[in-house]
Amino acid sequence: MPKDLTMIPIIDTHLHLIDPTRFTYPWISTGHPFDRRWTIQSYLEEARPLGIEAALHMEVDVAEADIEAETRHVLELDGIAGAIAGCRPEHADFPQQLERLAAIPGVRGLRRILHEAPDELSQSTQFVDNLRRLASHQLTFDLVVRHDKLHIGETLVRRCPDVTFILDHCGAQYINLSQPGSWRENITALAKLENLNAKISGIMAYAGPGWSVDQLRPYVEHVIESFGWDRVVWGSDHPVVTLGGSLTDWVGATREIIKGASQDEQNRLLHANARHIYRL
Repeated sequence: MPKDLTMIPIIDTHLHLIDPTRFTYPWISTGHPFDRRWTIQSYLEEARPLGIEAALHMEVDVAEADIEAETRHVLELDGIAGAIAGCRPEHADFPQQLERLAAIPGVRGLRRILHEAPDELSQSTQFVDNLRRLASHQLTFDLVVRHDKLHIGETLVRRCPDVTFILDHCGAQYINLSQPGSWRENITALAKLENLNAKISGIMAYAGPGWSVDQLRPYVEHVIESFGWDRVVWGSDHPVVTLGGSLTDWVGATREIIKGASQDEQNRLLHANARHIYRL
């Protein structure tokens, strides 16, 4: 094993690009921290020197009418290896939406924001039946639920056993890093679902300014310990990551936390698993 593993290449599985001049974002109001253009050029300027060789674009919850246009646009950009498109499985016409999205070269999966949605949205028979359709298209589903709603995600994953899921942000959205509550037990239980993977992302932003690597470490280590090195991927969550620091800070913290792992284990987390799970 080489002495210096700091520049093992990274595939970023969670990059958001925001362009209010092109698309509508109902959740971004005037004065919001993200109410400006966040471009691929500015991202790559910081990302390339950090060892990030490619990125998957993660849908940014654009207005429903903009979903397909956002997906097509980002896939035309240099540095984007694929896209996770937005979707609306709660709608009766989802099968048609799925066919259109699946036909776009470069679409690797779908996501529907659930962490602020009513519980019943993802628990309906229609939502579940529609989500099961992803398997025949070999599309993944990124699962984003609050830490106190992990049971909602668990039910959904169990009801769609043939779909490959990825739990975003360590399943730790908005938690107090000093008081994890039942998060550890919930993650341990979720990891038993073989069609669920986990994404090491998000926690730096939720920690807020003043975090330390030692505060983040137990979350990263517990997710990896629970899911194993074969079922974890890494994501920047840029630009949301900037709420807690910078992309450089998050890459540095990640590399510091995993520096005791073998080169093979680091390779799996930082790029190899992403290639397999997202079919890159």
